[in-house]
Formats: sequence, C-alpha cells, structure tokens
Amino acid sequence: MSSTTLVTVLAVLTAFLVSGVLIAAVDKDVQTTAGYLLARPSDFFAAVWDSLSSAYSALARGALFDWNKATFAQGIRPLTESLTNAVPLILAGLGLAVGFRSGLFNIGAQGQLILGAIFATWVALHVQLPYGLHLLLAAATAVVGGALWAAIAGVLKARTGANEVIVTIMLNSIAGFLVLYLLKFETFIGAGNTNPKSLPVPATAQYPLLAGSSYRIHVGFLVAIVAAIFVWWLLERSTWGFEFRATGLNPHAARTAGISVERVTVLAMLVSGGLAGLAGTAPVLATEKVLTNGVAGSFGFDAITVALLGRSRPLGTVLAGLLFGALRAGGVLMQTSTRIPIDIVLVVQSVIVLLIAAPPLVRAIFRLPAPVASRRRKEVAA
Repeated sequence: MSSTTLVTVLAVLTAFLVSGVLIAAVDKDVQTTAGYLLARPSDFFAAVWDSLSSAYSALARGALFDWNKATFAQGIRPLTESLTNAVPLILAGLGLAVGFRSGLFNIGAQGQLILGAIFATWVALHVQLPYGLHLLLAAATAVVGGALWAAIAGVLKARTGANEVIVTIMLNSIAGFLVLYLLKFETFIGAGNTNPKSLPVPATAQYPLLAGSSYRIHVGFLVAIVAAIFVWWLLERSTWGFEFRATGLNPHAARTAGISVERVTVLAMLVSGGLAGLAGTAPVLATEKVLTNGVAGSFGFDAITVALLGRSRPLGTVLAGLLFGALRAGGVLMQTSTRIPIDIVLVVQSVIVLLIAAPPLVRAIFRLPAPVASRRRKEVAA
C-alpha cells in the first residue's frame, strides 16, 4: 500500500476518471438529462454510462483489439499500431531516464531526436551499402547525432554550470529551425524539388517489417527492447551506471568519493542524447520513410512524461511508452467513432504528469500510508 508502483497505477486511473468527467460533460445527451436530473436521475446516469462506455470501448478497440472487425488479422491491427507508436517514446524515454537518474533534467529529447533523424536520413540517402549494413550505419549515425547535440548541454553544464533545462530548451528550438533550413537543399530534397520533404529513404536503410506488409510494426520495436535491457545493465550493473546514480543522488558526496561529476555529466548527456537520437530513426527509417519538418511530432515532449511515469526505470519506461502508444492509437478511433476530441488523450497525459509530480496528493486522495523510509525518518525525528 505504500509502494510507488501503486501510486503510479492510481495516478493513471485517476487521470482516466478526470477525463471521464470531461467526456460526460461535453456529451449532448448528458447535458439534456442533467436538465431534469432531480425528476429522473436514472436517465442522467444512463446517459453518463453510455457516453463513457462508448468512448472507452472505442479507445480500447483502437489501441488493443477491434472486436468489430471481420477477421482476427484485422482486429489485431490496433495492437500493432500501439506497439509502433511506442517505439520512439520508449527510446527517447529511456534516454531521458538516464539523465534523470544522473541528476540531469534533460528535456531536449525533441531536438536530439531531430538531429538523429537528420543524420540517419543523410546516411540513408548518400551512402551506398548492402542491406543490413546500410541500416546499421544509419542507426549508428543517428545515435551519434543525438549524442553530439546533447553533449553541447553536457559540456556547458560541466564547464560553466549552465542550467541544462534552459540550454536543452534552446537547442530544441534550434533543431526545429535547422531541419526547416536543411530541407531547402538538394542534398535532402533532390534537384528541382521545392517540397520541404526529403527524398524517400532507400529500402536498404529501412527497418524490416515484423508482421508483413499489412502492419506497420517493424524491427525498431525489438531495438527499443534491446535498448531497455542495455539501459538496465548500464545503470544497475556497470561502473558508469554506479557513478551516474551516485551523482544523481548526491553530487557532493560523489565528488568526495572521487567521482568526477563533470565527466559523469558529459557522459550521461551523451548516452541520453544518443538514445533520443536513435528514437529519430523510427519515423525516417520505418513509418514515414522521409524527413519532414514535423519528423519529431511531440515524441520528444511526450517522452518526458513517459520517463516520469516509468520512474526513470527501464521496465517502467517501456510500460509507460506502451501505454502512451496505445493512447495515441486508440484516440484516433475514439474521435472518429464517438466525435470526442482527441485532445482528451492529452488531458489524460497531463493529469498523469501532475499526479506523478505530486505523490503526496495521490496518497491523500486514496488515503495511502506514507513510504516506509518516510515513516522511519519521522519516527527518528520524534
């Protein structure tokens, strides 16, 4: 009852409850029956039930399995879309989780993802290699691009004490305008083309599909799982990971123990940015297969929520990425079938962030006991 896992689960459930209130409030039948609530309350509650059940069933059908489809192959497609949407969220979330565990609030995943996509696209278009090697080189270059972009903030933080939050915010803006600038050159868009969209990525540099051409799920999902295992090993079983965690918990104690906090800052930002850069390969080498000015979408910013919801742990980040991928996929069907704005999904995400950022509020709402460590500190103080 005092675990952080239960707090996280209850935060998600509370977010859905709050969203349910908004869904019911904008429903016309609910509004009509509310006008004579005291005369016939059963009509009101029936309307609320119909509104919520239709909305959340549509969300489930769009995210997990559409039982209205004729065949199993068609019905399972929403699940594959959820997994596909989760790939960049998991990769970028893992990168941010490494930064958070190291005491660095890196919110520059958006810019790092864009740089990774730019580097990967250039290699895909201008390097000729056999299938497999071409993909590996493009993905590795994306890691380098994101790492170098994050290293700017890391070096400034280590050398001058510059706040990484401000620096990464500025770098996000620079990256956004940089991709706009680059998409005016023939290097990316080809000769005689004025459309701000790169040439298609060749097949030799694309992620292979996992379930055939009927689905969009690709090998990038397996890459995300491998990346999560790597982050777990890095943080929990390696010397670097120990230094990262020690610095994140108490940089002064880490420095006293002989750990170079400046070196850890730069290394942590390199790893964080590299994973975010790898997330940029999901759209350009798999789903979209072109570089556009909207290549990052909101993945970089949503990854912040994913990392926070996952408590900056690899397993938690993967599960949070899957949840947000499902919300993205299910929100589309919810909007088309029930005419409920897809912005409700943003409400769910925002409420989750608010509640995750304030665990005592969740504990107060559900009357949960304080964590064991907190109770022991109070007992010692008493």
